[in-house]
Amino acid sequence: MYNPNCAFACRGAIASAMLSCSDMAAMGGMTHHGGSAMTTAECRANDTSFLTTLAWCMSSTCAEYKVETWKLEKYWLDKTTGEPEVMPKWGYTETLGKIKEAPKAEWNEEDTLNFTALVAHEAWDTQRLTMANFELAETLHSRYGIITLKIKPYIIYPSLIGTYNVRPLPYLSGNAPAVGQTIFIVLLLILNVAFMSIGYRTSYPSNAWFSSTWQERMGYVTNRTGVLAFALAPLVILFSGRNNILLWLTNWSHSTYMLLHRWVARLFALQVIVHSITELVLYQNKGEYEIELKQPYWIWGAVATAATCIMLIASHLYFRHASYEVFLIIHIVLAVFVIAGSWYHVELLFTRKWGYELWLYAACAVWFFDRLIRVLRIAKVGIRRANVTEIGPGYARVDLESVRWAITPGYHAYAYFPTLAPLKPWENHPFSIIPTSMLRSRNRSIVGLDSGRPSEDHDVEKSKPISATTAPVQVLTTTAGISVYIKKSKGATRLLKNHENLLTLLDGPYPSTPCGAVLKCDRLLLIGGGIGITGLLSWVNCHLNVKLCWSVKQTAACVVRDLDSVLTGIAEKDVRIGQRLDIHTLLEEEIQAGWKKIGVVVCGPGGLCDDTRAAVSKAGRQRKAVFELEVDAFSW
Repeated sequence: MYNPNCAFACRGAIASAMLSCSDMAAMGGMTHHGGSAMTTAECRANDTSFLTTLAWCMSSTCAEYKVETWKLEKYWLDKTTGEPEVMPKWGYTETLGKIKEAPKAEWNEEDTLNFTALVAHEAWDTQRLTMANFELAETLHSRYGIITLKIKPYIIYPSLIGTYNVRPLPYLSGNAPAVGQTIFIVLLLILNVAFMSIGYRTSYPSNAWFSSTWQERMGYVTNRTGVLAFALAPLVILFSGRNNILLWLTNWSHSTYMLLHRWVARLFALQVIVHSITELVLYQNKGEYEIELKQPYWIWGAVATAATCIMLIASHLYFRHASYEVFLIIHIVLAVFVIAGSWYHVELLFTRKWGYELWLYAACAVWFFDRLIRVLRIAKVGIRRANVTEIGPGYARVDLESVRWAITPGYHAYAYFPTLAPLKPWENHPFSIIPTSMLRSRNRSIVGLDSGRPSEDHDVEKSKPISATTAPVQVLTTTAGISVYIKKSKGATRLLKNHENLLTLLDGPYPSTPCGAVLKCDRLLLIGGGIGITGLLSWVNCHLNVKLCWSVKQTAACVVRDLDSVLTGIAEKDVRIGQRLDIHTLLEEEIQAGWKKIGVVVCGPGGLCDDTRAAVSKAGRQRKAVFELEVDAFSW
């Protein structure tokens, strides 16, 4: 960067010098430090005093570092004037030959440089150290950046247990985090255990409250764990929220924060349980258990502890899979009991003397902030009427006109259909969003396809025109509107039918995955499965070098047909119906094509996402190419 450093320091020390050829008028006739702004490259190229001063400084300072003459000559031609295309009137060696005797006077930065001068050693050394330190810092920045890229296939991308990540572990025993996430979780666990265990100081027998050292230490432990639990409560709620301020400030996905929500909640439960057990054992040892058991503060503490334990069990993946909506309602109700029980516990015991309740206020503030922003987002979009089209058995497309959102990849929204399930108007689901304008061409409006079973040999590249009911031909006059494709499931979505005026509320858009690093890659490979195509289409127009690979089951071929006009406009694509994608082969093809940095975005079933994660990790470890991976999956 600054090589040779001694030569850069020489020029830096006199870069601001006012020369005889500098434009004095531009400075109002004043001569002072800062005149370099008025000195052109042509001026420096032809100013004898500037050239001889620089050459003498380089010769005298670079000799100590044994810099070869050819390097000084190269620097001279490239850097002397400040513009590589403007050459100095003499070369470096030639300029040294013009100096008849060694200079004796130093240049004062307040004066015009109109003689061959000595450069003050202090000024030269300041420039040298400044440039050397800056170069070292930049070198370390780059080195750490390269290390980060290299460790991703080893730490960031791989799953901790086999290829399980989005897919649940056997027997619905949970979701395995990635290795990098595991390291973060382990650090949180270590910190919690350390904070529970260290820093206790006893004063027994000079203690009026406890009759033994053991009692005193247990008293401190129970108080410490209670405070730590309170401190974790705002984080537990923050990580679960859609409007998580950390989500806006960091490059982490919502799925990552939901994973952390579950683990921080477990740490919260650990602190609560330890607090309750140590409190119980302490009062039994003091012989006061029977008295304390009847106190209102104790009862409310027991309520909070019981609710925490029930939440810990009821949050198991088995119950979430069985009925997520029921789980969510129970989860919120139990959380209210935890917060209320905790508040009464400290309020009745301490009457706001020590500020413990402030943690609970913070937790409530986080929850209310999230809900308020949700309401504001819904209000901003307003009450909408959606056009619902059944495109095939089990699949529907929902189009909402006049919704103007930026066409940004990696975003989703939560849709409410209050009239579908009037007894559960709060029910909502996340969906990847597509600009409706992508589904139209200038000579074609959105079509509603026949809902019969698609042909089993349908290929979007080779098929004949598909029978469809088309609306009158319209010219595209607006880019407003969003569309979502929905695979009907157990909840309200199973009730979706053809409808031209379905009441719909939208909460969003929210980021699903960060897109910055992926979009900076040389090549963007989009891998989708089934309805996961909806999370990929918004990426297509955001990169100049895109390939789409998409596989669907025969039962989902209706989605392929409905997106026929969009797929036709994608130059490189591999669309398969009834066939699986070979992820390893796809990645190998991109490597063999010579791409140095390949971005991979996958959206689809858990198996596809996990296979892609494993394949990218393996390919990245081979170091034939650098990979950036983003997994877009609603795995929470």
